[in-house]
Amino acid sequence: MARLDIFIQEIENRKEREIRLLENTLAEKKTEIAQKKESAVEKLREQYEVEAKTKSQKEFARIVEAAKLSAKKILFETIHTNMDSTFKVIKDEMESYAQKPEYKNLVKKMINYAKSILGNEIIVHCRTKDVPILKEMNISTGTPINNTLGGILAENKEGTRELDLTFEELLRTKEDDIKSFLVERFAGK
Repeated sequence: MARLDIFIQEIENRKEREIRLLENTLAEKKTEIAQKKESAVEKLREQYEVEAKTKSQKEFARIVEAAKLSAKKILFETIHTNMDSTFKVIKDEMESYAQKPEYKNLVKKMINYAKSILGNEIIVHCRTKDVPILKEMNISTGTPINNTLGGILAENKEGTRELDLTFEELLRTKEDDIKSFLVERFAGK
């Protein structure tokens, strides 16, 4: 029986060695799997971190650009409002100027300028209020233009050439220059 006990002991020893070997293999596999899992999780975390950072940067850039665009829109709306207001003030000033005594001298200068361009024989269209100024200068008058703030519309005797020196036309021809000037002033503030 002693041999049988030795044999059983040997089988149990081998079984214990194999169990330890399996436990060691299992422990190594667990460690390897844990490291692979940790590595995969770290890679995913880094990937999602980069992706999140990229998305947040894009969103930030989009928000900043939208804010800039909104600010520009507000600025241009303000400039446009100020321009409308400024042009109204200019027209009011022109209308007020047409009531002043200096206006008579301006009309005379306009007539002399028109003569230098169209010749001495001209027909002048103006406001009904301005006809006496033309009579003083012995200038032929045409149809009155009462839908103007002031100034004159002159034409040669033949009616083939015309020179519009009404306040509205002078303002219209200088409108782009005035707008550029105003945009520079308003945008610079």
